Amino acid sequence: MRLSKTVTHQTGYAGVVDFTFVSGDLALDFAGTVGSRRTDRVELLTGPADLAAWTTAAGLVDVAPDVDERGFADALVLREEVYRLAVAARDGEDYTDLALLNDHAARPPVAVGLGADGGIVRTGDLAAVLATVGRAAVDLLARPLAAQVRECGADTCTRLYVDHSRRGARRWCDMKRCGNRVKASQFRARHA
Repeated sequence: MRLSKTVTHQTGYAGVVDFTFVSGDLALDFAGTVGSRRTDRVELLTGPADLAAWTTAAGLVDVAPDVDERGFADALVLREEVYRLAVAARDGEDYTDLALLNDHAARPPVAVGLGADGGIVRTGDLAAVLATVGRAAVDLLARPLAAQVRECGADTCTRLYVDHSRRGARRWCDMKRCGNRVKASQFRARHA
């Protein structure tokens, strides 16, 4: 079963940002905070506050960690590294330059505990959040799961996702957004 959700975040810069979690993997959802990488790049993490909001929207921590400019820059470097390695996985290529990812994955992750109400409590600073993302990327990129990494079939979407479909024939990152747009466009073209 694939978890799909969209969380709206009010930014100080551009108004409202929708963080979408449709990739089927935490690391790919983090890489997906950049859209349309080959055309009109859409950056969802425009500053430290956006990254802090993403950490809670992703369900990594219950309270957003403090994020300074250096931590924000480090997170963006990790995000691009995850994307680069996931593209290599998609293309069936060997991985190179793994030091950054492995360094993050080796750090202590977000701490989880049981709350008095029976719920899970998640705590950690930005380093723990990035360690958790790094560990998710390691789990994803380990073969054979890496062979299931795909890129959305919509023309302008560059989002990567894990194809968990039974036949391995999933074409879009999200049927509600990209899939419906492509199908509607094809319908209009056929009836024009």
